[in-house]
Amino acid sequence: MQINGSLQPKQLAAQLQQFWQLSAQKITDIERHYDTAQGAPVFTRQGKYTTRGWTEWTQGFQYGSAILQFDATDDDLFLSTGRGNTVQAMAPHLSHTGVHDHGFNNVSTYGNLLRLIREERMPANEWEINFYELALKVSGAVQAARFTPIRNGGGFIYSFNGPHSLFVDTIRSCRILMISHQLGHVLQGENDVRISLLERAIQHMKTTADFNIWYGEGRDAYDERGRTAHECIFNTNDGNFRSPNAQQGFSGFTTWTRGLAWAMLGFAEELEFLSTIPSAQQHLPWIEKAARATCDFYMQHTPTDGVPYWDTGAPGLARLGDYLGKPADPFNPYEPVDSSAAAIAAQGLIRLGKYLGNDGAQYFQAGLTVLQTLLQEPYLSTSPSHQGLLLHTIYHRPNGWDYTPKEGHAPYGESCMWGDYHIRELALTVQRLITGEPYYTFFNCVK
Repeated sequence: MQINGSLQPKQLAAQLQQFWQLSAQKITDIERHYDTAQGAPVFTRQGKYTTRGWTEWTQGFQYGSAILQFDATDDDLFLSTGRGNTVQAMAPHLSHTGVHDHGFNNVSTYGNLLRLIREERMPANEWEINFYELALKVSGAVQAARFTPIRNGGGFIYSFNGPHSLFVDTIRSCRILMISHQLGHVLQGENDVRISLLERAIQHMKTTADFNIWYGEGRDAYDERGRTAHECIFNTNDGNFRSPNAQQGFSGFTTWTRGLAWAMLGFAEELEFLSTIPSAQQHLPWIEKAARATCDFYMQHTPTDGVPYWDTGAPGLARLGDYLGKPADPFNPYEPVDSSAAAIAAQGLIRLGKYLGNDGAQYFQAGLTVLQTLLQEPYLSTSPSHQGLLLHTIYHRPNGWDYTPKEGHAPYGESCMWGDYHIRELALTVQRLITGEPYYTFFNCVK
C-alpha cells in the first residue's frame, strides 16, 4: 500500500455526505423491490440483489444497514424500516443453532438498536430495552453452545461445516458472547453447569490466534507473519490440530483476503473491548500481536490504493506483473479484486490505530487511505439502476458463484450485502470521528 500519511477524517466529509445519499437510494430500492420470499439478499447479479449461499447469514446486514443509515443521517424512515424488520424477521436468527454467524446477524440489528437507545439517539422504552437485551443474551448463549474443546484446554466456536472446523471469520461473532456476558448472562449446560460467555469468547479468540494466524516463527514451511487460513481442521476425537484449509480461498497455504480482513477487524475491536475489562488484561498482549501481524500483512500484500485481490496466492496474479506496485485493477481478465475485504480491513486498521495511539498512526492512516479509495468510482456505485453500494466484491471464487459479464473472464462490477453493510459501518465510524459524536463500538449497547 501507499499510505497517505497526511489524510485527515474531515477531508472525507463531502465524500461521506454523497455516500449516505447514495446509500439511502440503495436501501430504499431493495426494500421496495426485493422479494424476501426467496431468502435474504446475498449478492447482486447484473445490479439486482439475489440470494445464494449455505445459510441465512446476511439478513442482519440488510436490516442493520437501515439502522446505520438512520444513525448517520437522522432520517426516521430508516429507523422505522430497520426496527420494524428486526422485530418482524430476525427472531429465527436468535435461536439458530446451525451457524457461526450470530455476531453478524444479531449485533448488526438488535445490538445497533440497543446502542442507539444507550446513546440517547432514540427514545428509551423499558420494554423495548428488555426485548433487545433478551435477544442479545439468548443469541450469545446459543452461539457459545456451538463449541469444540481442543487438546490444550481451550476450544472454538465451530463453523457450519461441523465440530472439526474453525473459520477465521467467526472471530467477529465473539462480540455477541461479550455483549451477552456484559448483560449478565451465562450459558447454562448439562447439570446446570454455568459457563462464562466471556471465557468462552476468549478461548475461541486464542485458538484462532494460535492456529489461523502465522507469525513468522517457524511453524511450517509457509510461515509468513500475518498470513491467515480461512479454516483450520481439528481431530474431534482427541482435540489435536490437523491442518489449515480453505473453503473460499485458493488454498490453506494462501491467504483469502476477506478472511484476513475479518481477523484484522475482529481482533482490533475485541482488543478495544477487553481493554475495558480488568479481569482480561493478561490477554491483551497476544490479541495485539495477532491484530498487528494481520494488519501488517494486509498493508504489505495489497496494491497501492488499498484494495486487495481476492486471495494473495491466486494463480492468475502471476500474469498481472507488478500488481502490488500499482492500484488494483477490478477489470483485469485474470483474478478479481474484493472490495468487501477492503471495507472490513479498513475498519480494523482504523480501530487498531486508534487503540495504539501515537504508535498506531500508520494503521490509522492506512484505514483512511482505503476508505478514500472506496468512496470513489469505480468502487462507489453511483448508478441508480444498481442496487449495490460497493462494487467489485467477491463471494465464492472457487465455487464460481460470482457473476461474470459476458465480455469478461473474471467477476467484476457486483456488490454483496456484507460489503455494503461494512462500508456503511466504516463510514459511520469515521463520520463520528469528524463530528465528535461518541466513538462507534459494538459494546456501546451495554451500560
